[in-house]
Amino acid sequence: MTAKHEAALTTAMVALTVTTGMVEAVSFLTLGPVFTAVQTGNTLFLGFAVAGAGGFSAVASTASLVGFAAGALLGARLGSGIDVRGRQWFVVALVAESVLLGIAGLVAWEIERLDEPLSSRHYAVAALVALAMGMRSVTTLRASVADLPTTRVTRAMTALFGASPLGLDTKIPSGAGAELRRAASVGAMFAGGLLGAWMLHEAVRPPVVLLVTAACVMAIALGFGFVPRRRAPQPG
Repeated sequence: MTAKHEAALTTAMVALTVTTGMVEAVSFLTLGPVFTAVQTGNTLFLGFAVAGAGGFSAVASTASLVGFAAGALLGARLGSGIDVRGRQWFVVALVAESVLLGIAGLVAWEIERLDEPLSSRHYAVAALVALAMGMRSVTTLRASVADLPTTRVTRAMTALFGASPLGLDTKIPSGAGAELRRAASVGAMFAGGLLGAWMLHEAVRPPVVLLVTAACVMAIALGFGFVPRRRAPQPG
């Protein structure tokens, strides 16, 4: 991988982290509360709901968990299949994710407000968005960009502080590049959540926020697709 291609991949991962924050703003504030990317929180929400805690929906959490699992399976099969065919799997995976988010936005079109009672439409949208985020998580694992998982920031935040001059943990890789990626990961998630919540607060309808997010993911995919890759050496 050339330096230019590596820098483009890192930039794409930071931008994808922003879109995760936007998606979770819609999910938490409109569809549940439920998470569609951060399945640790969603698993806890399901436990709370089963225990009878008020304000949580077992159906919404289950829809998200099932959708995410299906997305992870689909993403793994898609990525492996594209590898076999010698195509640019990262771009294709992001295009597929964007299409799923766009479909979720269309399915959500009748959802008008943040305070609507949950319905089968809300659950379907949660499952579709989680399906896209399950694919995203596989894409992240396959891309293997250190400190930029795009769907969570706990590990990046831990490493950011643990390897800092205050933490001085010698077991955590340090260096300006690593610290910059970790800070970018945390900042991008915050920025995405802030942007998504601000749009909803300003009366942008939830389906529109999802469609905007889908367009952002598509733009990231197409932008990365135009970055030239190093050609494989020709035989003889």
